[in-house]
Amino acid sequence: MASVDVVTIANQKKGTVELPAAVFEAEVKPHLHHAEVRRQLAARRRGTHSTKNRTAVSGGGSKPWKQKGTGRARQGTTRAPQWAGGGVVFGPVPRGYEHALPKKARAGALRSALSAKAGDAAVIVVEDFAIEPKTRAAARAFDELGVADGKVLLVIEDRNADVERATRNLARARTVPVAGLNVYDVLWADRLVITRAAVDGIAARLAAKEAGA
Repeated sequence: MASVDVVTIANQKKGTVELPAAVFEAEVKPHLHHAEVRRQLAARRRGTHSTKNRTAVSGGGSKPWKQKGTGRARQGTTRAPQWAGGGVVFGPVPRGYEHALPKKARAGALRSALSAKAGDAAVIVVEDFAIEPKTRAAARAFDELGVADGKVLLVIEDRNADVERATRNLARARTVPVAGLNVYDVLWADRLVITRAAVDGIAARLAAKEAGA
């Protein structure tokens, strides 16, 4: 296990904590990052795109002209795709883009992403993140921690309305509870700020996944 300093939001040393090797010193596997990020982004797609085929567009209930004798090509309906206003051939239809990834692969991707950040010394552990629900309070805390110049992901043990309200207007900051920690956000961030309680929560969550829970 690697030992790192625990600091307050004023960046004063409060002690040390051992980062679990199984979570923060795992083998970095970029191919798992790619697979999990693709899965996450695909699941976010709404898939509501739609077009009308020849059975859905209006009009064209009768032949535009008789079959023979006009000198023009035969036509059965003005809803055919070659007509202006006709149906669309092979157009997009509503669908879901979600696809599955094995649970062990997803857990391995998260371990790999966290280990990559730890290997880059981009993990900061804070005693807690108790602040007033004001954007300026969160901005001040990040500035004290020295992470205000980049993108920061704050990981807390459980959802906290005050912390979420304080950080939601910071364009370069995101807050997630342990249960919502994901590969996309970890890779997006330049630095991870994790509370001491969240470190234990992450280890417990990934241990449960390893056990097949």
